[in-house]
Amino acid sequence: MKSLQYILTEIIVLTTTIETNYPELYRSLDENPMTIPVSQHPHLDKVVMEEYLTGLKELLEHYIEEENIKNNLK
Repeated sequence: MKSLQYILTEIIVLTTTIETNYPELYRSLDENPMTIPVSQHPHLDKVVMEEYLTGLKELLEHYIEEENIKNNLK
């Protein structure tokens, strides 16, 4: 099982990759419901951060797939 520190490191690496390689996607992260806490004082434990990391990975994968489809249609 991954430690919280490892998960946080993965999140930092992934968001840095998105910021560097996909700036148009990075700009939309703060607007994405996945990145907005539901409660005013959310409890951020390992499970929540793992879900957030999974959501980021899925968001990036979907974005890349959509970009590939757009590029293939050109």
